[in-house]
Amino acid sequence: MTNAAPRPSGAPDKPVLDGLEATWSRRWDESRVFAFDRSRPRDEVFSIDTPPPTVSGSLHVGHVFSYTHTDTIARYQRMRGKEVFYPMGWDDNGLPTERRVQNHFGVRCDPALPYDPDFTPPEKPDKRQLPVSRRNFIELCERLTVQDEQVFEELWRTLGLSVDWSHTYQTIDANARATSQLAFLENLARGEAYVAEAPTLWDVTFRTAVAQAELEDRERPGAYHRLAFHRAEGRTDERTDERTDGRTYDGTVLIDTTRPELLPACVALVAHPDDERYQDLFGTTVRTPLFDVEVPVVAHPLAARDKGTGIAMICTFGDTTDVTWWRELRLATRPVIGWDGRFRTEPPSGVETPAAVAAYAKLAGATAHTARERVVEMLRASGDLRGEPRAVTHAVKFFEKGDKPLEIVTTRQWYVRNGGRDTALRDQLLARGAELTWHPPHMRVRYENWVGGLNGDWLISRQRFFGVPIPVWYPLDGDAAPDYDHPIVPDYSALPVDPSAETPPGYAAAQRGEPHGFTGDPDVMDTWATSSLTPQIAGKRLADPDLFARVFPMDLRPQSHEIIRTWLFATVLRAHTGHDALPWRHASISGWILDPDRKKMSKSRGNVVTPGHLLKEHGSDAVRYWAASGRPGTDTAFDIGQMKIGRRLATKLLNVGRFVLSIGDVPEDTSATEPLDRALLAALASTVEEATAAFDAFDYARALERTEQLFWRFCDDYVELVKARAYGDHGDAAATRSARAALRTALDVLLRLFAPVLPFVTEEVWSWWREGSVHRASWPDASALREHAGDAAVLTTASEAIGAIRRAKSQARLSMRAEVVKATLRAPRATLDRFAAAQADVRAAGRIGAVEVREGEGLLRVEVVF
Repeated sequence: MTNAAPRPSGAPDKPVLDGLEATWSRRWDESRVFAFDRSRPRDEVFSIDTPPPTVSGSLHVGHVFSYTHTDTIARYQRMRGKEVFYPMGWDDNGLPTERRVQNHFGVRCDPALPYDPDFTPPEKPDKRQLPVSRRNFIELCERLTVQDEQVFEELWRTLGLSVDWSHTYQTIDANARATSQLAFLENLARGEAYVAEAPTLWDVTFRTAVAQAELEDRERPGAYHRLAFHRAEGRTDERTDERTDGRTYDGTVLIDTTRPELLPACVALVAHPDDERYQDLFGTTVRTPLFDVEVPVVAHPLAARDKGTGIAMICTFGDTTDVTWWRELRLATRPVIGWDGRFRTEPPSGVETPAAVAAYAKLAGATAHTARERVVEMLRASGDLRGEPRAVTHAVKFFEKGDKPLEIVTTRQWYVRNGGRDTALRDQLLARGAELTWHPPHMRVRYENWVGGLNGDWLISRQRFFGVPIPVWYPLDGDAAPDYDHPIVPDYSALPVDPSAETPPGYAAAQRGEPHGFTGDPDVMDTWATSSLTPQIAGKRLADPDLFARVFPMDLRPQSHEIIRTWLFATVLRAHTGHDALPWRHASISGWILDPDRKKMSKSRGNVVTPGHLLKEHGSDAVRYWAASGRPGTDTAFDIGQMKIGRRLATKLLNVGRFVLSIGDVPEDTSATEPLDRALLAALASTVEEATAAFDAFDYARALERTEQLFWRFCDDYVELVKARAYGDHGDAAATRSARAALRTALDVLLRLFAPVLPFVTEEVWSWWREGSVHRASWPDASALREHAGDAAVLTTASEAIGAIRRAKSQARLSMRAEVVKATLRAPRATLDRFAAAQADVRAAGRIGAVEVREGEGLLRVEVVF
């Protein structure tokens, strides 16, 4: 029934689970069980685009959950005869690593400082953080990430991930930098990458641009302030009470805003073009309170008639709608907030009168919060604040890793076209989503919703330090001003490059920053711009074209659902534009881990559970059992109880394995001949078929569920039914051999079915009687089992009969070893015929003296006399 060679049974007297992880992790490493054979052709390879965990602290139980799912698929495919390319990556670059280095070493990066080759970080980190050069800072990043990677790898080995540890990668090493820069330069050459100065979502804490995919809305308290704008032509009536349309009889126009501090940045008022209340205002102008700037009143369909007074101020820039209005209505620009989140020193254009300049001076250098308080006080004093602020809770946009609300500032950034403004590209990306096989299928909707809702191109440049540099330089004119329209690019063979430290072709190092010289682009790429290339990085597109040809496009992308909009979409985009293909054939989506209150576990919420003590206390197989019980795409509760069930299952595998192998030998080619034994083979065949179909659909949970159901039926019913016969108590040598052959076949098949989920205990039991690793054994063959199988219903009937006998003894408060004088069975004729085929085993297991059968209707009923 298997292609693995037998060996003399070596089951220990008292098998235990403790210590199996260390033993088998070492042996797998020494024997290179999971090493990838790169000589195999592409059609014999199953390649996985493994998510690279962020190396910026510690792994949590959510990582264990999702990575176990991937590992079950990898192990299954390996047993199906595929050569599995299963690399592990480390996501090193970006803000998480910078934050960790800042806190760990007590330093901060100052690019203006020179490199200090003898720098040593302080022994006791100071909260004030010592400034260091960019190069020194990057060296500390690299130093700390290496330490973190070692800790991560140790935990992954303990968990039993069947990774080939000779195939690891980083998102910041030379291979990743070269691959990312090549893709960027190819985007540039095809016209897909471009530089532009435009309003940009900006995180004032990190002082970096933020892309649309990195946004999240957070509910925050705020207040509506009603402000009075004055008609430029003056008063129209002596009455001053307010009308119902957001205007007053004295000629003022009232607007509601949660950001009164942006008054000096106001460039227009806007109302819906169909709003009858403001038809006579369109085309006129009003003057801003405090700053006395004349601004137009304009119409735009995005204006909400039912919000506030129905008319709003447009500022440069308060939110993304302001940007849309500014762009489409071709309005002026009056930026007031700088990169540091504080109000600029100089007033914006239009703020010219002495009173206006004096008012702005009170805001210069202030944070947005402080400026808001000062503006409100000035408005209250001038009489232009109508009523008191009205409390409100509203959604505010944040950088997903940030702590302060985003601002919008005008900056020069690099963009990659992503379908946000190109409908043809958008349609192509939607078609790619339809071409991809999703597990579960409904996750495709999230992708389509994201693509359909894109409103701009992908901003990929970041004003950070530890990342992949933008690989371009700019020529300088006679005034040393950069010419951004004609970037200088390196030769592909020179990649990776660092423009801040290296010289472009055709220039000398001394020309950096000089008139008619050059300057390097100071920015790095967004982390997703690198992570979107994990198939190309892991497959070593540049460094090893032969390997890349054998693994790309990959077979599987496993990931969680919340980053469909970022990682999955961006990877599809880069493969589509760069290779005219999908990056993989399947996407398997994991759900979240929820705490007991049904909230997502996350570091920011402080409710995460680290896995180290769980693996030690319950064992890796038990934790994997809990993880594999979570269905694809479904949020799953953290459940110690499930882990305890998993440990009980693993312990039972040890014990039943020892029993089967110690009950007596039987020639390897012995076949099952007795009806009950052949019924077991039929049940095994059906389970193999169901588990195979489930794994082929990437439903590891369904495969585990079906295997476990049969396993407990095997242990609780079949083993007890045939135990006496297997020991030879029936006095029929052929029947004894049949029982032993069926027991060993079942153990062989069940170990292989459980192997993807419970790798340690299955390998342990397998090693007691088989050569090689169970993880390189072939997946069970249902058709081979059916060659000797009988009627599976015989086992069902026998199980029902012995179950009834046990219940009767339990109700009578008797031992299961108590003798039964007589058992009477009533059932339809077909059921009685099946019982007859297994009667000897049922009588032996139930210690039944006489048996009487009577034909009847309905389910099997058993009457017992003690």
